[in-house]
Amino acid sequence: MVATSTVNGAILGKPLGLGTAHTSALLGLDAHTIRVEVCCSRGPSFFTLVGLAEAAVREARVRVASALARLGVLLDEHAITVNLAPAGFRKNDASLDVPIALAVLAALEHIPDQSLDSVLVLGELSLNGELRPIRGALPQLCGGKDRGMSYAIVPKGNEDEAGMVRGMPVYVATTLGDVIEHLAQRRRLPLATKYSFAPTPNDAFAPDMSEIRGQATARRALEIAAAGGHNLLLVGPPGGGKTLLARTMPALLPPLDFDEAVTVTSIHSVAGLITGEGAITSRPFRAPHHSVSEAGLVGGGELPRPGEISLAHHGVLFLDEFAEFRRSALEALRQPLEDGRVCISRARGQASFPASPIVVAAVNPCPCGYFGHPVRKCRCTDLRRSSYLQKLSGPLLDRLDIHVTVPPVGISALCSRQPAESSTTVAARVLAARQRQWARRGDAVTASCNAKLNNSELDKIAPLTDAAIRLLTTAVERLGLSARGVAKIRRVARTIADLEDNPRVSNAHLSEALQGRLLDRDPGL
Repeated sequence: MVATSTVNGAILGKPLGLGTAHTSALLGLDAHTIRVEVCCSRGPSFFTLVGLAEAAVREARVRVASALARLGVLLDEHAITVNLAPAGFRKNDASLDVPIALAVLAALEHIPDQSLDSVLVLGELSLNGELRPIRGALPQLCGGKDRGMSYAIVPKGNEDEAGMVRGMPVYVATTLGDVIEHLAQRRRLPLATKYSFAPTPNDAFAPDMSEIRGQATARRALEIAAAGGHNLLLVGPPGGGKTLLARTMPALLPPLDFDEAVTVTSIHSVAGLITGEGAITSRPFRAPHHSVSEAGLVGGGELPRPGEISLAHHGVLFLDEFAEFRRSALEALRQPLEDGRVCISRARGQASFPASPIVVAAVNPCPCGYFGHPVRKCRCTDLRRSSYLQKLSGPLLDRLDIHVTVPPVGISALCSRQPAESSTTVAARVLAARQRQWARRGDAVTASCNAKLNNSELDKIAPLTDAAIRLLTTAVERLGLSARGVAKIRRVARTIADLEDNPRVSNAHLSEALQGRLLDRDPGL
């Protein structure tokens, strides 16, 4: 009988090498800590990954073995087991390549194991050992900072995102060899260049409002929507300028601040839209085609990704040909429009994405587009027209703060030589109104703009006079307004008062807000 003994993790005199590295994986915008544990011993060659690793992660063994072979480290004589903890969380990203490679090197004693303590490592490996940029670097780095990591190492291609992180040093590397030299304290990696935040104009590619002829009512509605962050519905025949009006909206909005830029960049990074493109410093404008799927519009998929409404967060989501979208996709907008967030539940977990853009929707009054046109005759039957408008449910329209008509533009307005107000002029008034809203923020008001005020905040900053209560009572009786509709009218009225620098909401402000509820006044349009 042969005796066996265990000493310092060794059995029968065969030493077991142990190495550990720290990384993270994303579910939505939330970064979950992943601890990479490697056990390495002499014996029959194998490389096993455990811990709910998906295909992209299981393939890491090929990339890791090839990258290490380029450095002269062969794994042919080693039995390697990699555990990705916690075992109950699915891992599905190639960004685990570099931490796995470093944990293997620590287990083989090529680098000190303690050199990886409290270090967040992210990156995908090529077969020759180069570090490739990954999606979602920024939210993972922010998560590492919140967990108290000492510093992080990311691929050079993610330097722009890394530079946006405040409060934690982030080093950038081009190859795995560079990372090894850094951890062995032979040559320091360069720190990511700190991002010098300077918001870029939102109107870089937007048309100017001076190009719009006529449409005084629609222009006013656009200004109010921009000033208060309100959702807007434009109803009118083809060629009236609905699309042009919507595309001027970004130029009216205030510049992004740093915190907003971090959030917007994080969302686009998770979607894989900015790898190597740098941070986003202007408000996004998204205009999906009406054939977009429900998952494409609000987010989803087997591995949840943000949809168009999240990609437009802090910006503008333009839904042209509103009634042509799939009904299921439009109905999926209802909860995000109310909550400002999309929650996607799957058997594997729940992902959450912020979704608080200004929604601008444009719709024709009927399938042919000419119902109510002063000259052209509508060719649609009542049944076709009714079926067309039924795609837009009452609960969905109730979540759009302002509804206005965009009539055909007369030839006199089109040929007018009198210059219209420019986007710069209107944007100055919008910014002044927003600054009044920001000045109210504190214990009494937490909302960043009027569109997000709750009922208690409305009562504090826009109390109703007896005359205002009588006006709203009459409106509810005649129009059948819901409680949500009344609250939206009060928010819009508060914005109109802010544009006038008026501390109180008057009946005139409420009356103008009521005029902006076209589909409540005439549901047939």
